Amino acid sequence: MQSTRRNFIKSSLAVSATAALTTGIDSRAAQATPPVVARDYYELRAYRLKPDTSSAVLEKYLEKALIPGLNARGLGNIGVFTEVEVDKKSVTAKPKIGTTTAPVAIWVLITHPSLESFTQISTELNSDVQVQAAAPEYFQTPKSNPAYERVDTWLLRAFAGMPKLAVPAFSKNKTPTRIFELRDYESHSEERALSKMAMFNDGEIPLMQDLGMSPVFFGQALAGPNLPHLRYITCGPDLATHLGNWKKFGPDPRWVKMKDQPSYKDNTSKNTARFIVPTAYSQI
Repeated sequence: MQSTRRNFIKSSLAVSATAALTTGIDSRAAQATPPVVARDYYELRAYRLKPDTSSAVLEKYLEKALIPGLNARGLGNIGVFTEVEVDKKSVTAKPKIGTTTAPVAIWVLITHPSLESFTQISTELNSDVQVQAAAPEYFQTPKSNPAYERVDTWLLRAFAGMPKLAVPAFSKNKTPTRIFELRDYESHSEERALSKMAMFNDGEIPLMQDLGMSPVFFGQALAGPNLPHLRYITCGPDLATHLGNWKKFGPDPRWVKMKDQPSYKDNTSKNTARFIVPTAYSQI
């Protein structure tokens, strides 16, 4: 009986020691593993405008109703941008003039912390009486003179390599000469689109950051026109600085090595770049 009791005690002590050791290892492993950062979701809207049509009604809605409504629901850093044409030789920019076949747009970037935020806020916002009262002309616009032609909307998920929106200091300070570039990389298949995303996560994102290109976000398009594709924004305090940073990107040895890797071959079939500038009331 005493022998059995001694064996039981030894066994219990061994189990306790093993458990303590395992707990210590698990604890150290947990401390060594960086926490997973939740990724943003981006709602990107393009309000397409008819040629020779004033944007005043739409912009009043964006400034006085949409942005305050989003801010009241805990969403900040709402970006509103207009398109410009850039002459890279003279390093100048001018407002882009739309045509019937190629309308210009006012671009709106909204950052959501979750899919629930996207679905809930998108559903309830325009039925809010305070939002409606802030821009009655927008909500009561006649069919003969609408505030915009149509709205294109994309839902994007932030890349693992840059899970959160980043607003550079010159944008927070509202530097008046700041300029942004919105790029859209389309791929001919879902697999090649994932390859291009991996290319950014594995090297392009930190390279752009190192070169001072001030990326704002990188997003995988989950829903919207022209899938599959990704979108991202880089920016600079002025056009000359922004264009100069891009010139440094192409010959950088890290990019030269990366672009020729077989795993990244043919992962982009179309690259669309748009230069955009923030409105006076944009929060980015």
